[in-house]
Amino acid sequence: MKILFVCHGNICRSPIAESLFNYLAAKNNIPAEAESAATSREETGNDIYPGAKNILRAHGIPFEKRAARQMDKSDYNKFDYIIGMEKFNVRNILRILGSDPESKVRLLSDFTDSPGRDIADPWYTDDFETAYRDILKGVTGLLESVENA
Repeated sequence: MKILFVCHGNICRSPIAESLFNYLAAKNNIPAEAESAATSREETGNDIYPGAKNILRAHGIPFEKRAARQMDKSDYNKFDYIIGMEKFNVRNILRILGSDPESKVRLLSDFTDSPGRDIADPWYTDDFETAYRDILKGVTGLLESVENA
């Protein structure tokens, strides 16, 4: 199973989700892997934002230096799920893809007990702990869904 996590710039929420998902999948022997991307080009080439690195370190989640990238239409055939962090991301994902005939595009919160809820962007809020907790809930629910599929 291959997952693509998507946020606006690919420097905060989606790399946190990618790192968490890959760490927890490996730890629980779940045959799945994740990558991440942006809907915009604003941060293309930039590494994970320092606040996102700090929250991952604080929770013992490994991550690697990376370069933000914008998703493109070809990603649709490479991934089983394309997961946005907020409704604005999902709208832009669908704009990039053109359509979603296999219903691969979802909100991360759809895998929690609060479906349809946006995960606030810590780049704006500076609240990386809340973003981390919200992403962890979604990633945990997604992993359970993948494991039971």
